[in-house]
Amino acid sequence: MKDPVTSLRLFFVVLGVLTLLGTARPARADGLEVDLEGGVAAASANVVRIPGDGGTRLSLVDDLSTKAAPAFRVRVGYRFAERHLVTALYAPLTVLARGTLDRDVSFEGRTFPAGSAALAVYRFDSYRLTYRYDLLRREELELGVGLTGKIRDAEVSLYGVEASRKTNTGFVPLVNLHFAWRPGGGVLGLLLDADALAAPQGRAEDILLAGTWAVREGVTVRAGYRTVEGGSNVDEVYSFTWLHYGVLGVELRFP
Repeated sequence: MKDPVTSLRLFFVVLGVLTLLGTARPARADGLEVDLEGGVAAASANVVRIPGDGGTRLSLVDDLSTKAAPAFRVRVGYRFAERHLVTALYAPLTVLARGTLDRDVSFEGRTFPAGSAALAVYRFDSYRLTYRYDLLRREELELGVGLTGKIRDAEVSLYGVEASRKTNTGFVPLVNLHFAWRPGGGVLGLLLDADALAAPQGRAEDILLAGTWAVREGVTVRAGYRTVEGGSNVDEVYSFTWLHYGVLGVELRFP
């Protein structure tokens, strides 16, 4: 397995190079868009119970100790007829938690006794395809709405005196919202971008709030806060997570 910290450093090097090499183009023109983002993710909540109707409730934050993890995502899109945008996103994430169990834990049919050391692996890789239509698209203001189809490739594993691994792959529909404000059409702005939806079986929210800087036409960098929250409550698995990211990103537009 590659060192995630080394991978994140390499990611930021590539991000910097692409920022310098980005092709200038009018902000409203059609064409290819590439968005890169990297940062650090910390969990304020990460609770699992597997199976959902019979396992032991285990908090990877309170019962174990979870460290912040490096994270990155890549989005590639194509804009056409000015207001229409189709994008594909890849956003992997792996979080580790370690500690000593203070009680017996039943996890996926195996028992981990109290007083034993445990390592938990929480992996949540996201693949998304989004169509967005911009209701407003001006130099100073953008407002768009759309639909996102998300494939989640998730895993929760627990290692100690036993070893058990639970994986789950599924489809989740989401609503996409995009808001960008650049006062006076200037170089500084504010960005709000979100994918979210709730249902009786669970919910999912991925929300970014960031300040933006148009370095030049076709190259915009950002810094901000991203939160990812949600989970599911079904017989097979109970899992709810709340993650907080500090992120840096760059959006490039090519002719």
